[in-house]
Amino acid sequence: MSDVIVTHADMRALEYCNRGARQWFARHGLDWAAFITAGLPAAQLLATGDAMAHAVVEVARRRAAMQEP
Repeated sequence: MSDVIVTHADMRALEYCNRGARQWFARHGLDWAAFITAGLPAAQLLATGDAMAHAVVEVARRRAAMQEP
């Protein structure tokens, strides 16, 4: 499986709030607007080294695996 795109829906599946997520994105220099519009590659989130990023990437990977034929 190629690197998945993590979406806002993946974040919401973990019940992460938008306010806290926006602050987290700012702390890590990530583009919140781009994330909301199109998502971000999992590798970009994982590069933060943050446990929250690892959790949301895992949700995105499970979603992507379920969508593969």
